[in-house]
Amino acid sequence: MSANDETPGAIPDKAIDRAILCLCRARGRAKTICPSEVARALVSDEPGWRALMGRVRKRAAALAGTGEIECLQKGKPADALAARGPIRLRAKG
Repeated sequence: MSANDETPGAIPDKAIDRAILCLCRARGRAKTICPSEVARALVSDEPGWRALMGRVRKRAAALAGTGEIECLQKGKPADALAARGPIRLRAKG
């Protein structure tokens, strides 16, 4: 899943989507992942994965909009783009 040799801007949205879905499914419906886990799976260096975080949130919002995942904040449904502070993602269904 890793794209460690790529810059954050070069990572396609589809790769971010796949990483989100893969990590959520691997964790299971009862547990959540942090969006930073997705960014770290795609870019290994800290400045790189931090730069990717905004795009990960946008892709999480898109996937939540299609019903593929849930975005949560403090255990309650949240909009990944509107939420301030940490959010969590989990597989739906």
